[in-house]
Amino acid sequence: MKIIDTHCHLYLDEFKNDVEAVIERAKQKGVEKFYLPAIDNEVTSAMLALEKKFPECFAMIGLHPCSVKENFKDELKLVQQWLNARAFAAVGEIGLDFYWDTTFASQQYEAFKIQMEYALERNMPIVIHTRNATNEAIETVQPFAAKSLRGIFHCFSGDFEQAQKIVEMNFLLGIGGVVTYKNSGLQPVIEKIDLSNIVLETDAPYLTPAPYRGKRNESSYLEFVVMKIAEIKKVSPEEVANITTINAEKIFGS
Repeated sequence: MKIIDTHCHLYLDEFKNDVEAVIERAKQKGVEKFYLPAIDNEVTSAMLALEKKFPECFAMIGLHPCSVKENFKDELKLVQQWLNARAFAAVGEIGLDFYWDTTFASQQYEAFKIQMEYALERNMPIVIHTRNATNEAIETVQPFAAKSLRGIFHCFSGDFEQAQKIVEMNFLLGIGGVVTYKNSGLQPVIEKIDLSNIVLETDAPYLTPAPYRGKRNESSYLEFVVMKIAEIKKVSPEEVANITTINAEKIFGS
């Protein structure tokens, strides 16, 4: 079974002592590629160092909405410099997050739109982070999607109507450990959404699936996401793995 983890932060300190073992465990479970979303300039060097060490790791570049502060334009200049310097898998993770704080909401919108322009100019996909702002993110993306921008709504946890709008824009839904949570509300959405619109992710070290919820997440735990989706869709785990892998390879171009 071949699987792709489309979203994992394996370069963070939570993995500094055993990242080799984490990647090896994942490979033993069939995970062949690991896509590393950026956060901000503080972690870029660690992310790129991990990508250099492990050829199965692929870095993105972008400014996470929770890192949008007074200096966001300086951060965006660095993102643009990196995009001009080398190839990346995607512009991400970018988006809107109004969960903790809305002090910089207007700046989040501005940073999101600027980075979508970066992606459009370079014909790159984007990876979207949205929390307490799914409808706002969909509305912000729509005019860019109309210009053929493509990408993934990472860690999708919305309702069926929101999922439909995302699919209509030809964007994919990133599904991870949340689907294994009893009260997530994702099951009826997954039942109705075709597998051709889904990619797999962990968001490691966060959002660990059951039965390990509360512990550090890692890419090998994708097997629990695969099994849950297969159970919901009444198909084999192999079918879930195969179709979502094709979707991931298509969006990332490899």
